[in-house]
Amino acid sequence: MTLSSTTGDPATVFDLITMGRVSVDVYPDQVGVPLEDVESFGKYLGGSPANVAVAAARYGRSAAVITRTGDDPFGRFVHKALRGYGVDDRYVTAVPGLPTPLAFCEIFPPDDFPLYFYRYPKAPDLEIRRDELDLEAIRRARIVWGTVTGLSQEPSREATLAALAEHPGQTVIDLDYRPMLWDDPAEAPHWAGRALEHAKVAVGNLDECEVAVGEREPDAAARAILERGPELAIVKMGPDGVLAATAEESVRVPPVEVEVANGLGAGDAFGGAVCHGLLAGWDLRRLVEFAGAAGAIVASRIACSAAMPAQDEVEALLKETG
Repeated sequence: MTLSSTTGDPATVFDLITMGRVSVDVYPDQVGVPLEDVESFGKYLGGSPANVAVAAARYGRSAAVITRTGDDPFGRFVHKALRGYGVDDRYVTAVPGLPTPLAFCEIFPPDDFPLYFYRYPKAPDLEIRRDELDLEAIRRARIVWGTVTGLSQEPSREATLAALAEHPGQTVIDLDYRPMLWDDPAEAPHWAGRALEHAKVAVGNLDECEVAVGEREPDAAARAILERGPELAIVKMGPDGVLAATAEESVRVPPVEVEVANGLGAGDAFGGAVCHGLLAGWDLRRLVEFAGAAGAIVASRIACSAAMPAQDEVEALLKETG
């Protein structure tokens, strides 16, 4: 089944196109309870690229996702959820014979949220193919967002690199690294490096930066990222906040303190806010402060996509904590 446009105006220019992993997140209703003792669950749209698109849509940005699901009820749920959040689903197609991925988590606030991925025998989002991409839509989009997880297997790897290479403007690589999703995790640094060559912006935490460029000291990691080609490196430092650096400027922003309910969606909220700030042309400090506050809001909530804040919520938190 082709990933080219089948619905909507084929000449649509999206503010943001994200690409890669999707799942149905199954989160326990009981906090602080191991999965074997959980009695009920909630079902949510998940997967980093999907969540980032939802976050951007909450700020009024036009967003679409390139991904694939199973031809099953969970796949239909993905379509329904994306449309419900205002995200264009025209590039979400089914792969017969492969189930839509599920992701279960346990919730032990404030900092322990084990994830269990069910992406077998192969996740359909790794079946995105280069020759099925709507390259014209990708070239027209204002921002294209790809992930390192999308590089973990073919044909998604070739398609992700092609999308980043084809886009003439803002491209973002999320250094999103999940070792359990690679057949050979030792290959990840090579392919992350290839993606950095085509990215204008790179976003990752300290562990992800170490995988991508061999550095985890924040300033050294940012320099190493910039040397690979990006014009902006954003290093998430956990409890120490965020470092953002260009060749001319470096900004450190402390974290926004909140009571953490579930930290799993915070990075995606951060990513969607980064895209919003880039599209708005904000200066580096405002962009990173806003993104950090957006991530903090989602960390204070249980869900991921359903928890993405609107701009007035983020601005209110910044005013409250500023």
